[in-house]
Amino acid sequence: MTLSLRQSERFRAGILLLAGFLFFISGCAEIPPSSDPEALAEFHEINDPAEPANRTIFEINRELDSAILKPVATLYRDQTPQFFQDRINHALANLRAPLILINDLLQFELDRALATLARFMVNSSWGLLGLNDIATDLGMEGHDEDFGQTLAVLGVVDGPYLMLPLFGPSNPRDTIGLAIDFLINPFNIWAANTGREYAAFARTGAHAVDMRAGHMETLDALEKDSFDFYASIRSLYRQRRANEISNGDPSANLPTPGLSQVPFDKAENSRK
Repeated sequence: MTLSLRQSERFRAGILLLAGFLFFISGCAEIPPSSDPEALAEFHEINDPAEPANRTIFEINRELDSAILKPVATLYRDQTPQFFQDRINHALANLRAPLILINDLLQFELDRALATLARFMVNSSWGLLGLNDIATDLGMEGHDEDFGQTLAVLGVVDGPYLMLPLFGPSNPRDTIGLAIDFLINPFNIWAANTGREYAAFARTGAHAVDMRAGHMETLDALEKDSFDFYASIRSLYRQRRANEISNGDPSANLPTPGLSQVPFDKAENSRK
């Protein structure tokens, strides 16, 4: 399976835009003087040298969320029966399983790879193309993996904190991982090679709405209770990423955490 010429061109263009974005924000923050060791130590600990630009992008993302994503997610949550929400949630999780399997194998996690494959086969057959999470009912718990985690396991450092337009919290390592996941995702490859690129966009949009609906109260409460919402998201995001990279073991000896899709539990697991 290969990407179409059009999709390959878009991917290369995206990489170039990403490189330009990283270059643009690389010198935005002012480093504290050496005469203030406490401020300098805090600056390095936070590892957010592009914080002014990141905060600007964060506010833009919040405006877009308030204007578009949150209203759609609210309508979806309030007007769609829970039965159908669960079916959509399970189907989206099942579509992600092949990508999780690839990253399991790249991380040499053979036991987890077999578990992912078994879940995918059970849910795709008995579960009617993933509409029903039969695997979890049978005691076969799922997990998530992505190429950013794979790079972390292979020893690639995360780098400084980034706030990407639309995609949210990230860092150089995991932004590259996000792009690679797009490139190797079997569903995207199938969509590109069969003239169904709209399917990839539809899946992405459905996942965004489903995830936002699943975390509505959590995000609202966090925003209400946070003195600095941006800093809270950054902190919780890194904590969640550390947990994901270490497969739930926060004491594991792994590189410093960074990117995750969201700073909380995955939407696929939030309503089980």
